[in-house]
Amino acid sequence: MKLLIVDDQAGIRLLLKEVFKSEGYDIILASNGKEALMRMESDAPDCVLLDMKMPGMDGSEVLQNMKSKRPKLPVIMMTAYDDIESENSPVLHLADHYFTKPFDIHEVRSTINEMMREK
Repeated sequence: MKLLIVDDQAGIRLLLKEVFKSEGYDIILASNGKEALMRMESDAPDCVLLDMKMPGMDGSEVLQNMKSKRPKLPVIMMTAYDDIESENSPVLHLADHYFTKPFDIHEVRSTINEMMREK
């Protein structure tokens, strides 16, 4: 199973890469929205872990683009509390799940493993 991890912070990408590599996933990394969309096309991930706040193309724009091309692709957003007004955010309704930062890495791992078992 391929997991695309998209975050502009190298430390978060590295942490998530190590956690999910140890779970047996093939890891694809992207540091911005444009790269994420290119990697989605070239690598066909089974799931995406996507940061909301990134320079240039932000996570909401990336999410909308991904869902327009692959509506069934599971996309999990990572966001800070102040990035969203509430659960009523139309962008978050496109996401399959979201976590607020700082997140519990065990909860993230458990959620992604469960989603991948259901695929």
